[in-house]
Amino acid sequence: MPVVPGTSGAVGSEQELLAAVKELGVPVMLKAAAGGGGKGMRRIENEDDLDTQVASARREAEAAFGDGSMLVEKLLSPVRHIEVQIIADGHGNVFALGERECSLQRRFQKIIEEAPSAAITDELRAKLQQSACDLSRAAGYQSAGTVEFLVPPDGSYYFLEMNTRLQVEHPVTEFITGLDLVRLQIEVAQGEELKLPKLPPRGHAIEARLYAENPDAGFLPTSGPILMLRWPEGIRVDHGLTEGMEVTSHYDPLLAKMIAWGPDREQARRRLLDGLRSTVLLGLTTNINYLISLLETREFIECDLSTSSLPDIDPTELHPAAWAAALSTKPKPRSSGDKIASPWDRLGSWRVGG
Repeated sequence: MPVVPGTSGAVGSEQELLAAVKELGVPVMLKAAAGGGGKGMRRIENEDDLDTQVASARREAEAAFGDGSMLVEKLLSPVRHIEVQIIADGHGNVFALGERECSLQRRFQKIIEEAPSAAITDELRAKLQQSACDLSRAAGYQSAGTVEFLVPPDGSYYFLEMNTRLQVEHPVTEFITGLDLVRLQIEVAQGEELKLPKLPPRGHAIEARLYAENPDAGFLPTSGPILMLRWPEGIRVDHGLTEGMEVTSHYDPLLAKMIAWGPDREQARRRLLDGLRSTVLLGLTTNINYLISLLETREFIECDLSTSSLPDIDPTELHPAAWAAALSTKPKPRSSGDKIASPWDRLGSWRVGG
């Protein structure tokens, strides 16, 4: 399986890290060897601030995982982040359950994921799934897991890592396969042999991660009480929130996963947008409006994405189709005897203050 050029294992001291970076040549990526989630990751694009970046990455890794060891890899950009969901039992069976597009990321954290990817060919899809199964068999893996790849525009691919667990975005795979991955994982743990039919993907699913954070303040985490909570109908929402509870700063800011399915990508996108717009969560600032804006950008609608594209996407620049949909919304006609209950009613489809 092709891998990104880099160190063959964890590097401990700062001197060894500096030597590895200089041997590979910038640009490179530093990664914490003891954990993920974007902690301790740094893009090194020039050697001017190399000492500072290496020291900062090691401190963050030590604070997060108690281990400052790092991996050094050649930085590939632009690339897509494509991952293959697998399930393997104790009887030698390994099944690839399709791929997920996870390229839309901020600070190495996924924001919006979807399945299947609208940007890879059937030939590449087959190669990714075969590689994922080969790796799982070679490792003697049993359970649900995810094999992750970096995919450059030229159609090549590189192994990134394997997550030996279910991931946050597993519901999009459940939607397009009709399978319950949690149930399958338990069945494997009980020693059962899996017999899964080979079925083509069913439609398209998109997941958005709802965070307690303020996009207008550098995405700083937020906290506060949940004063009112209303989830939309027609989409799946995975959460553990109740009205009156306090969201504190002591935990990850992820509040909920909102997942929509559609017979095609555009219908899934529109259903997710409707669900986000219908959500009521009062008491603390969230990224819900930012998610809505991202889903309406040209880049997302046309699936023109990479792991490094988010800083260049302007959520205020809507795709022409999004503007057309907004402008075609007409206010409900009123009779002369109707009473105006609020300023929002005076403006029909447009609300005061946005």
